[in-house]
Amino acid sequence: MPVPAVATEPELEPSMLARAARILYAFGSGPPEQSLADLVRKTGLPRSSVHRILNQLVALRALERSENNYRLGIGILELGGLAAHHNRLHECALPQLHALHGRTGLAAHLSILDGHEIFYIDKVGVLPPGVDPSHAGGRQPAYCTASGKAIMAFSAPHLTDQVIAAGTPPRTSATRDAQQLRRELSQVREQGIAFDRGENYRGIHCLAAPIRDNGGYAVAAVSITGPRDLVRHRSLASLLLTSAQRIGRAFASGRRYPASCVT
Repeated sequence: MPVPAVATEPELEPSMLARAARILYAFGSGPPEQSLADLVRKTGLPRSSVHRILNQLVALRALERSENNYRLGIGILELGGLAAHHNRLHECALPQLHALHGRTGLAAHLSILDGHEIFYIDKVGVLPPGVDPSHAGGRQPAYCTASGKAIMAFSAPHLTDQVIAAGTPPRTSATRDAQQLRRELSQVREQGIAFDRGENYRGIHCLAAPIRDNGGYAVAAVSITGPRDLVRHRSLASLLLTSAQRIGRAFASGRRYPASCVT
């Protein structure tokens, strides 16, 4: 696995980040364990720099040290597994996102819960200029978004408690708002659909459905968003539920459902 060329370009080559990347990519060839001398030879970096960066990477769990050798650490393995997980989820969901947008004309999102925020993995379609609060790679508070509510409603109780504790709506009474949110999550569990009726962005409504694993827990959410007048909750709920179920089955089985599966 070659190091990205950008890591050796003049403007980046002296940076600590680029040097750390060169060291990590050096583990892509040869035996799983590398010595300090091996890494100095492969990277062409000064021995003192390699030694200092190695100590930092070990402290960050990106590498593990075994006597005089180093190997990739659990931190890198965790990130790699997470990236593969999200990439496969995105691959399974993308045909459905395009189909939802094509069928409704609304923006379709794939989101995950990250801490007490929603992270948008992808978005297909746009809203009118000036009223488009979301984008791929963006974040929003989980408590006031349909996607956040959809995931929270089908998450382990302790995760929901953490999100509510960190992001209780700052309106009049935090206790009352937390109780109101819990009641709303109970309704989401009954209906399978979560709503945002302008809570996150005035005039913009959103519906979301959880994408669940074989155990029934939400791993993500699929949503459709648009101006209030265009989001007809009842007529869109069934379409959204079908898409979420098909993404979940595709993700669990490792298959992709083509866009034509949306009816």
